[in-house]
Amino acid sequence: MFENKTILITGGTGSFGNCFVPMTLKKFNIKKIIIFSRDEMKQWEMAKKLKDFCADNGIDFDEKVRFFIGDVRDRERLYRSMDGVDYVVHAAATKIVPTAEYNPFECIKTNIHGAMNIIDACIDRDVKGVVALSTDKASSPINLYGATKLCSDKLFVAGNAYSKEHSCKFSVVRYGNVMGSRGSVIPFFYNLKEKGEFPITDKRMTRFMITLEDGVNLVWHAFKDMVGGEIYVKKIPSMRVIDLASAIDPTAKHSFVGIRPGEKLHEQMIGHEDAMSTYEYDDYYKILPVINSWDEDENRIKNGKKVKEDFIYASDNNKEWMKPEELVNWIEKNIDKLGEI
Repeated sequence: MFENKTILITGGTGSFGNCFVPMTLKKFNIKKIIIFSRDEMKQWEMAKKLKDFCADNGIDFDEKVRFFIGDVRDRERLYRSMDGVDYVVHAAATKIVPTAEYNPFECIKTNIHGAMNIIDACIDRDVKGVVALSTDKASSPINLYGATKLCSDKLFVAGNAYSKEHSCKFSVVRYGNVMGSRGSVIPFFYNLKEKGEFPITDKRMTRFMITLEDGVNLVWHAFKDMVGGEIYVKKIPSMRVIDLASAIDPTAKHSFVGIRPGEKLHEQMIGHEDAMSTYEYDDYYKILPVINSWDEDENRIKNGKKVKEDFIYASDNNKEWMKPEELVNWIEKNIDKLGEI
């Protein structure tokens, strides 16, 4: 599918882009990949890493990689960046929960208005397919970030109704806590090991655990599988935060500090409201849109099995749980990247 094709990724200098770009360059014989973002310093730093990666893997950096300064809020700049682009991964977002709460106008401009600009630009520039990244916080949202991402998801799903004459397909992938990412709980606890005490929000709290590599594979699968309008949710393990802390340091004391504003006790990626249009597959779930009776489209359902009407996919009712020794093994392999992912 990506053979000799051009891919653009918005927010490409973020955690996901730093994993997606080298993995895609290594796996596929693409024509070009464009990293679209607004931070020139991050682009400069990423370019240095990618030059070394390309040299080590026999890839022509100058031919395959392009950087494009721009903001998804800037409609005209998006139109310019998408000349000749075949596929788009939309990873740009304002996603830090407190930042969104204190700067709501800015969050809405990026996450909602930016999504609208992406949809218009992709349709008008005859892009073939778009996959937008979502979050567990878009399922039954309780904070502004989650609410804006739910709006964004709805926009990308409905975008398929506007693009029929242009044949541009839009779909969404949704996943939860990325292991070892900046500001997340694993590097946070790891850096507190010497103090011998971990602050725990609530002893009942659970979280989904996914690697960036799994997230990239889900995006690749979405491009291959989608008809348009699907939300893909990967099956991933859960872990209790208190068990996570014990795995990092079994001797550390725990102090319970309470749940922070806008935070959930358990992550949720599929609510019971979506159960009636959700189908299960070997490694993932697929939420189909109910507009235009798309949830009854056999081309979208394929070999999926419909879940029960009361189905909820949350981190506390998960069938798969990560063992402490599995987490310890992962940390040992990724110790140099903790907090930088």
